[in-house]
Amino acid sequence: MSDSLWETHAKWWIDGFTDGADPEYEEQILPLAARELEGRQRVLDVGCGDGQVSRLAARLGAQVIGIDPTWNCVNVAGERGTTVARAGAAALPFADQSFDAVVACLVFEHIRDVDDAIAEVARVLQPGGRFCFFLNHPLLQTPNSGWIDDQFLDPPEQYWRIGEYLVENETIEEVEKDVFIPFIHRPLSRYVNALSANGLLLERMEEPAPPAGFLAKAEEYMAASTIPRLLYLRTRKV
Repeated sequence: MSDSLWETHAKWWIDGFTDGADPEYEEQILPLAARELEGRQRVLDVGCGDGQVSRLAARLGAQVIGIDPTWNCVNVAGERGTTVARAGAAALPFADQSFDAVVACLVFEHIRDVDDAIAEVARVLQPGGRFCFFLNHPLLQTPNSGWIDDQFLDPPEQYWRIGEYLVENETIEEVEKDVFIPFIHRPLSRYVNALSANGLLLERMEEPAPPAGFLAKAEEYMAASTIPRLLYLRTRKV
């Protein structure tokens, strides 16, 4: 992960996506995480940010530790009640088989050392443990993809253009004015094969439609309501 950019722009994430600020988290991601983490006893939240998923798991009764490489996020997560450590995903500071669940929420699309990070997730999971893996959908994130409203055709057409999906590519995106965040696009097969190589068996995959609160933010989003923004994979360590 490009730590310096995340360090610089941590406030953008903390203010814009936590404590009820983001409808996709409130209406979709957090309810799905609650379902998937129910009954887990010891949870690791990789790339915890300000700790909102960690706090959710703690409310469900789990012992939770969050890790993040960004000091600003670590400090805020600690202030908000999460047990947290500063660490990167590719070198987790925990013993083998320490957790019965690991969750990573919209994190791996920012991690360069993806193979090492997935190997570390597998290492710290107990046999039968669950990895709850949330990603920005690779189709959405492919560089140069986007919703096209083509008024030159007769009749006009609206469609989702997909960029070079099979090409792994790192970009720095201006997500709002003067806020630059690194993204690494990988095809879905890249993640699934790395999970499989580390004994993480895919049990469930979900591609939910964007939630109502997100679609209500702007009229143009309604036209793309059948394009999934979120990808969720549940794997079990075998």
